[in-house]
Formats: sequence, C-alpha cells, structure tokens
Amino acid sequence: MKKLISLVVLMAFAGAAGSVGAAGNAVAGKNKSALCAGCHGADGNSAAPNFPKLAGQDAQYTAKQLADFKSGARKDPTMVGMVAGLSRKDMDDLGAYYASQKRSAGTTKASADALKKAERLYRGGDAKNGIPACMSCHGPAGVGIPPLFPAVSGQHAAYSQKQLLGFKTGTRSNDNEVMTRTAFRLSEAEIKAVSEYMAALH
Repeated sequence: MKKLISLVVLMAFAGAAGSVGAAGNAVAGKNKSALCAGCHGADGNSAAPNFPKLAGQDAQYTAKQLADFKSGARKDPTMVGMVAGLSRKDMDDLGAYYASQKRSAGTTKASADALKKAERLYRGGDAKNGIPACMSCHGPAGVGIPPLFPAVSGQHAAYSQKQLLGFKTGTRSNDNEVMTRTAFRLSEAEIKAVSEYMAALH
C-alpha cells in the first residue's frame, strides 16, 4: 500500500515542475540577490522564521516558485511586488545562486515524544488515512528530489507549518494538487509536529 501511494504521488507530480528556464548563473544571481537579502539573508539563510531559507534549495524549484508568484499561480502580497520586475533569466540566476549556498542547521522546540511521532509519519506515512511518507518525495534526510520535490531539512518550522496549512486549506495550490491532497489528510497537530521534525532534520 505504501509503495502504491508513493507511485501515485510521483505520477501526479510529474507535470508540476513545468518548464522553468535554462541553467542560471550563480555569480549573476548573487548580484541580483541584494533585494532579497533583507528577508532571506545575504546567503539565503533567513534569520526570521516567517521567511524561508533559500540556501541549498534546488535552482529550478526556486525559479519555478518565483515564476509562480509572478503569474499568480502562487500568491503572497509581499512577493508579488518583489518579482514584478524579474525576467525568466533573473529567476534562473537567483535559483542558481541560492542553490550554491549551504543551508544552516535548523532548530526545534518540540518535545522528544512529539518528534518521535512526527518521525514515524515522515518516514512511514499513514497508509490507513492515505498519507504517503514525507520522505518518499523529500528524501530520508529532507534534501528533496530535484527539481520536483524541494529540500525541507533545516527549514524554519513556522514557515513549513504555514505552507502545509496553506495546502490544507487551499490557499496555496501551485503543486499540481500533490501536497494539497496530502496536507488535507493531516491534522493541524500533525502538521505542526512534522514541521518541527523537518526543521531539525539534517
């Protein structure tokens, strides 16, 4: 059953990445990242938990998210203004720059018991409720499967929680419904616990 769920997830996501542009230039991306540094940090490791760490994220995945913000497929009032003047090449270059940076280790405030339960969900899923193991798409260490599935290890728990809740409620839906369907089956408590677990994963 777990293998079947994983296969369905992979097939459903096959077209989600879209055609993002050619390989970007990390040096050019660094020069273009000055405007992003205020929220995401100079090297892509944001200090504020409500802004995601971009360091170490797959270049094509980051470029796709920027393109989705610009097209309106993904909505965020702050990012709308930030991407308005970006070209596809700018997005590819920014993706390449952040991919070349090392993500800092994350921290968690969750108890050992909560993390243990979250680990079971992350690694084994919940076949009874149709929830695939998180690691089937994001990997045992949370590094993702580029370019379809993003790295989640070390990400701020608050940010991951917000995104999962967005998928659950439908306020974020730029994923070909893969995460929408998965998050819908997760309780808010499970979402919080898994977010904390991923923050400490490395």
